[in-house]
Amino acid sequence: MDDPTPETGAEVPDQDSPRFEPGDRRLSPGATAFLGLGLSIGLCFAVMVGAGVLLDAWLHSSPVCLLVGLALGAVLAVLMAVSTIRKYL
Repeated sequence: MDDPTPETGAEVPDQDSPRFEPGDRRLSPGATAFLGLGLSIGLCFAVMVGAGVLLDAWLHSSPVCLLVGLALGAVLAVLMAVSTIRKYL
């Protein structure tokens, strides 16, 4: 009866397996990380589209600045998402 697994059926960690320290970046993100990611993506779009609408009203160039703001918002949102997700890879 020299079974290395406990009665619960869970495996005993191998002695050579990597240990995770509390500050390890490879740990999974929590709910706050996803909330922050969603808020930053939403703010990127909202700020850039809002700026495009205001510029269109000021320059009388209706949808040009709005479309540019939408494109810039998408680029910024992707950059923010990539930089946030890379922390956990």
